[in-house]
Order: sequence, then C-alpha cells, then structure tokens
Amino acid sequence: MASKTLYSQRDPMLKRDGFEDILEERRNSSDLKYALRCYAPVLYKGVTPCKANMLKNIVLQSDQLHYVINQVSQESGEAPDIIQEEASVILEEMAHRLQISTVRFFAFALSKAFKTLFQHVCVNEEGIQRLQQAIQEHPVVLLPSHRSYMDFLLMSYILYTYDLALPVIAAGMDFMGMKFVGEMLRMSGAFFIRRSFGGDKLYWAVFSEYVKTMLRNGFAPIEFFLEGTRSRTCKSLTPKLGLLNIVIEPFFKGEVFDVNLVPVSISYERILEESLYARELLGVPKPKESTSGLLKARRILSEDYGSIHVYFGQPVSVRSLAQGKVNRSTYNLFPRHIPRKPMEETQSFVNDTAYRIVRLQEDNMVLKPWVLMASLLLQNLEGLELSVLTEQTVWLRGLALSYAAFLDWPDHAPTAKVVSSSLALHRGLACVSGGRVSLVVGEPLGPVTPEEALFNRAVSVLSCASYRNQVLHVFLRPAMLAVAMHTAASSKKSEWPGCRPTLISFNNNILSMHLFLW
Repeated sequence: MASKTLYSQRDPMLKRDGFEDILEERRNSSDLKYALRCYAPVLYKGVTPCKANMLKNIVLQSDQLHYVINQVSQESGEAPDIIQEEASVILEEMAHRLQISTVRFFAFALSKAFKTLFQHVCVNEEGIQRLQQAIQEHPVVLLPSHRSYMDFLLMSYILYTYDLALPVIAAGMDFMGMKFVGEMLRMSGAFFIRRSFGGDKLYWAVFSEYVKTMLRNGFAPIEFFLEGTRSRTCKSLTPKLGLLNIVIEPFFKGEVFDVNLVPVSISYERILEESLYARELLGVPKPKESTSGLLKARRILSEDYGSIHVYFGQPVSVRSLAQGKVNRSTYNLFPRHIPRKPMEETQSFVNDTAYRIVRLQEDNMVLKPWVLMASLLLQNLEGLELSVLTEQTVWLRGLALSYAAFLDWPDHAPTAKVVSSSLALHRGLACVSGGRVSLVVGEPLGPVTPEEALFNRAVSVLSCASYRNQVLHVFLRPAMLAVAMHTAASSKKSEWPGCRPTLISFNNNILSMHLFLW
C-alpha cells in the first residue's frame, strides 16, 4: 500500500501520521479473495465472544430494566409481564444481528463501488495501530465526523480491512424501513433507534441498557455520530449528548475501569450529496430513504469523487479527563440499577468532552486545494482570472499552513496543475472560460422564471460554500481577532505588528461569509 505523510507548519519538523491508500491493494488483487479471507479480529481482554441473542437475554434480565418495568407497571396499571413483553418487542426491533456472511458480502460489494467512485481511500497507519491497542485494553467508542451517508459503510470497511473488530453502529429508524437493505445493515452491525424518545421511559431504559451492556462486556466497539445527523453545510454541528452520557456512565458507576473515546475525521475531496444538501438548505424536502432511491442513485458510479482521508485520532481516556472534575464516590450512594438524572458536574463534564471531541475531529480534517479555491471564489462571485486564482490559492495555502491546517497538497506538482486538477474534479461547480474562473449555474432545460434562476444560482453558491466551510475552523479564531482589529477605533496600522492589511481583510471576509452565508 502506498504511504504518504502530511506536514503541519506549526513546527516544520512536526510530522503528521503517515497515510496509506487501502484501495491500492484492492486494485491489484482479487476482491472475492479479500472478502473471503480469514477474519480474526483482536478482542477486549478476557472477553468471550457472545451471540446477539445472548446479548438480548442479558439486557432483558438486567436489574435496571426490571426496575423500570416495575415503575412503568405501577404508573400504567398494567401487569409487569405485559410491560416485559413490550420491552422484548422494543429490543427485537432495535438490536443488531451481526453475521459474518453479510459482512463479507459488503466487503466484496464496497470494494467494487469504492474503486469506481474514489481515486484513493487513505487511512493513517499509526491511528490504526493505536486503535488496535485500545480495543484490547478498554471498551472503545468510535466517534466519526458525519458528512455523508458513506461514513458508516466506510468505517466498517476500513476496520474489516485491518482485521479489527467491527463496530456496532447506532442508526436511525429511517434505514430500517428500506426493504432488504435495512436487514442487511442490521446483519452488518447496525442497531436502530428512534430519532426522539419523548417521555417513553421504557424505550429509553431498553436502549440505554442495550448500549451499556455491549460496552461493559466489550462485545464490540460502539460507533455513533456525536453530531446526531449529517452536516448539510459541512460545518461541525452542536454535539448531541444523550448517547455520550450513556457510554460514559458505566465508568462513573465503576462498572468499567476506563472508556476510550476515539475521534475519527473523515474528509471527502468531493461530497456525494453536495447538490442534494444545497437543495435541502433551500427548503426542498429531504428524499425519504428507500431501496428504490438507492438503486436510482447508482448513476453516481459514473462520477469521479476524488480521494477520501480517514484519520483515527488519539484515543481519549474518560478516566484521565474526569480526574479532578467529577466526584465518582457520589455514585456509590445509590444502587447501580436505579436510574438517576446526571449531576450538574457530570452534565458539565459530558458537555465539555463532547466539544473536545468535535474540536479534535476538526483539527484532523484533511483539506484539499479545492477548499481554498472555493473560499476565494465565494469572495469573488463575479469570477476571477485563472492566474489570479492560482496566485491567491498559493497565498492562502501558506496562510493556512501557518495556522497549522492539515493540508493535502500534491508533492512536487506545479501549482497550475494542482489548480487545474481541482477545477476538473469540481467541474460541476466551477468552470474556466476565456481564462476566467466562475461558478457554474445549472443550464435550464427551458424558459425559467427569475425565482428559478435565483434558486439555481443559490444551489451553486451553497454547494461551493459546503467546501469553504471545511476550512472555517482554521481561520475562525484569527478571523474573530481580525474583526476586532478592523472595528477598533485606532487607524494606526503600526499598532498591529506583523498583521498585513491583506490578511486582516481576508480574515474579516471569511468570518462575515461564515455568519451570513450558511
């Protein structure tokens, strides 16, 4: 497998983890042999693998679930046996049924699809080694960024490739309704949960006990998206704390020694859903997940989506984070099986941890040249001369590196070639005409109203903005400083040593675009 190293300019000698392209081997060997190879992942120390049915029995017999069943029985007046049956039905609807035969089918099918869709799928080798070690020591929770439907398929594919334990993945009920596909996802490790539980005490008890049982027993790494849903803007969303609370609770109650939270950053050179996201942001209803919709989407197989970089971050120890912040002894004052609302200091800790993970995801996002070019084009909506765009992209690259951006810039390639390659890949968003680069607006099939023309223009701008947004975390803090400097009463530039007017202007613009253009 090819290996490539990316560098950070924060310290010229500071090397980022090396990446290897896992598709390189797939292009040179049999996909069937890959899917049928011996799969023997390392497990959490001392764990005896248990079947999915055994896992369900453990959940249904747990003290916590029995406690809630009796509570609900008293509140509703129904017999405990009836409530127990309801709990069993909920769990049957929710639980995964991981089967290696289905995993092998996906391994074969995804190999074919990924080789068609992507030029490279690059994974940091050191991150995989860290994860392999972490899985053996403590329960692991995988927390990937979420920019595409492809994320959870990609995660399982990578772990299978490296002979690591496949995760059990929290998925929305929308996917369960897809004929055949829903069951196949269930048999590859997905468990299905409602988008909201309302005041359904029984559902919450079944769900939380199911997740905690898998965590305590080290059944498999647990995977969920901290943001709760895909980000249509490619900005990080406010993290949802429910599931994070659940996976951290066993540590507070002393049921596990530690929990490792692993941030994973998935960076797409070209997003599969780019135009779909823009339309949703403009009010077009989200298409319902369906098998027929999936089959219609197969036309994307004729497109080139560039490269993907997947960065497995340093495992974050909950035990280390909580030291001196949460008094765990208070959890000994009540029986473990009695559900309790988290204390204020616990809620604060979980909230801080969630934002820490999101920040780590951002820091390890790999930025492509197009991200910089999109930022410049959105500040010049009337277009730019190709030579000017090239010159400004080089300038912005240097600026991004000085702020420790994680850039994937082709080694030893002429800048003009890098820019032209990016424009070719994103030809649906930008074009070169008469030596000038401008955003592409979809060609209408017939006469259009002014409103339709404006809508088409907005789709183009918002699609481009989704790439610009990927670099916001790099410039946001300097941009806030630039705005403060820009609005300061003093006009003496000498009072701001080391800050060029161009730099202040760019950062000011990037923040204003962030605030007023999704």
